Amino acid sequence: MMDKIRLDKWLWAARFYKTRSLAAHEIGKGRVLVNGQIAKPSREIAANDLVSVRKEDSIHIRVCAVSSIRGPAPVARQLYEETPESVAARQRAAEMRRLAPEPAHEIIAGRPTKRDRRQIDLMRGK
Repeated sequence: MMDKIRLDKWLWAARFYKTRSLAAHEIGKGRVLVNGQIAKPSREIAANDLVSVRKEDSIHIRVCAVSSIRGPAPVARQLYEETPESVAARQRAAEMRRLAPEPAHEIIAGRPTKRDRRQIDLMRGK
């Protein structure tokens, strides 16, 4: 194993992004922080660095190992460890989404059905 690796390559190998170019693009947008600082794709990371990845939710992880090879998901999962605060925040967000009301339930009359349309046409004399 290596000691340090480029951030975009590690995010690709750890399966956070499907391609290195997509990882570099997201890093360039400022959606990835290393040790609380905005990083560039060429930033080298090593074990015990803290990385924050903002996708749907913000994920805070600690780098456990570095690898330049994109392997299967179980192997990629061994490259990092999610912080307990991040796990708790992700679970709270999932619970809030689960408890949120369905927006479509607020629409009482909604779009007319085929039967409703026929009745409307009959009332209009068509």
